[in-house]
Amino acid sequence: MLVDNGVHGDSRVQKAAQSAAEAGWEVILLGRSPGGPPQTWRLGRAEVRLVDMPDPLARRRHEFRRAWLRWPLAYPPNGIAAHRAQQAKAWLADLRLRRATLTLAARAGQRVPAWRWQLLRGEQLAAQTLRRWVSFRYWQLTRARTGRKLRSPWDRAYTRFWQTVKGDGAWRRLEPGLWDYELAFGPVIDELRPDLIHAHDFRMLGVGARAKIRAALDGREIKLVWDAHEFLPGVRPWHDNARWRPANQAHEREYAPYADAVVTVSDGLAELLQREHGLAQPPEVVLNAPAARSVDLDPAAPAPDLRARCGIGPDVPLLVYSGAAGPQRGLDTMVAALPQLPGVHVALVVNKPDGPYLVEVLARAARLGVADRVHALPYVSHWQVVPFLSAADAGVIPIHHWPNHEIALITKFFEYSHARLPLVVSDVKTMAGTVRDTGQGEVFRAEDVADYVRAVRAVLADPDRYRAAYDRPGLLESWTWEAQAEVLDAVYRRLLPGRAPAGPAGGAAGLADEVQPAVGAGT
Repeated sequence: MLVDNGVHGDSRVQKAAQSAAEAGWEVILLGRSPGGPPQTWRLGRAEVRLVDMPDPLARRRHEFRRAWLRWPLAYPPNGIAAHRAQQAKAWLADLRLRRATLTLAARAGQRVPAWRWQLLRGEQLAAQTLRRWVSFRYWQLTRARTGRKLRSPWDRAYTRFWQTVKGDGAWRRLEPGLWDYELAFGPVIDELRPDLIHAHDFRMLGVGARAKIRAALDGREIKLVWDAHEFLPGVRPWHDNARWRPANQAHEREYAPYADAVVTVSDGLAELLQREHGLAQPPEVVLNAPAARSVDLDPAAPAPDLRARCGIGPDVPLLVYSGAAGPQRGLDTMVAALPQLPGVHVALVVNKPDGPYLVEVLARAARLGVADRVHALPYVSHWQVVPFLSAADAGVIPIHHWPNHEIALITKFFEYSHARLPLVVSDVKTMAGTVRDTGQGEVFRAEDVADYVRAVRAVLADPDRYRAAYDRPGLLESWTWEAQAEVLDAVYRRLLPGRAPAGPAGGAAGLADEVQPAVGAGT
């Protein structure tokens, strides 16, 4: 199994690996080490390996060059600017210490020669002049970098040129950093010699397809399962340039035909993928649902308590958001509404609680005078998510209107549901329709603070009314990972009919001693 992240925090990937291993497949999950040496651990019966992945190709060639014409005094983009800025700060810090030392000596009645004071003032003038000069050159470097975002008319023309010349192969010019994944993961996959590769999302699709091609050259067959988490044409670009989306779409189109099976997260996305790539059959749908019978993989660790981490008691109204943090996720709406919701606290359980976006959100909370009611918390392990969230009074999904947000029930929707939380969701198509149908929450207009306040007040005024929706027979049972794992296992068995395991890993005598087919170098 292949994934382009560090596995931690990616509940879909972790559940897929763990459930496949429990079904009897030999699973090796390959992810990207966040830094330093490779890492390895066990995830239930699955083995996780994080691969060291240098990414020099992620930087474009222009990022190594100086902008001589527009910013002639800028530092070269090689790290020297930060070094010089720190050096200037250190000099000023040393001068402050020397001044303090001379001042204390004078106060103690010691004679301090006048020349020492004069020398110190001269050095301070020189240090301040240097600091201003360094700051000016650093500013020029920053402007040079921000001015090269690859979104100018020239960059759009460059993109169109390579699309015309190389077609779907244009990604090699437009997004060469995709090769960093191949060069790191490819040799590891070849050494593992898997029977099946389960490639999560668009970056790892190419890695898996190229491994399949190399294996065929050696006379081996690898089956490739592509797990499409998102509809790439509807994704908000991860990088602010004109090349990112067309390059990654071209990469996806080039390697999609190599997939022996495609799975995805919703019926709507399955239809879009079939139309986009001309698939003979619609992809199988594997929902991002939580496990109904989660096994605690670390029973010695204390169970996390949401309210204790927020420092509040059981009677304090608490809204929770759980998931990735970014402008399109709508966390600003939650914070902006707090002055109109006295006494209500917000817990933001996010991937990067100290990341730049969360820093901005918390700064806005401080400006509004509600900082003491906003709590930024890190993720918990995937088997702890549902009980952790259940301590809240309502779960919030305030996402904005983006194509990908319209077509699927996202992970947090199912996690909130199994935590039996009343929901407050924005009016993105699929999620809003589901909430209106089930009656499990309220829908508000995306980015509309006043309408969000209305929805929150309604939910907090009568939470039992919304929780009662979860008593509908079969509703939560259909939203479990166990049901999704059966779909995934059936895909594996269809692709490897003569090599499928006899049954669950713990269910048949002697099964643990058998050599099982290897499910992919995965993420």
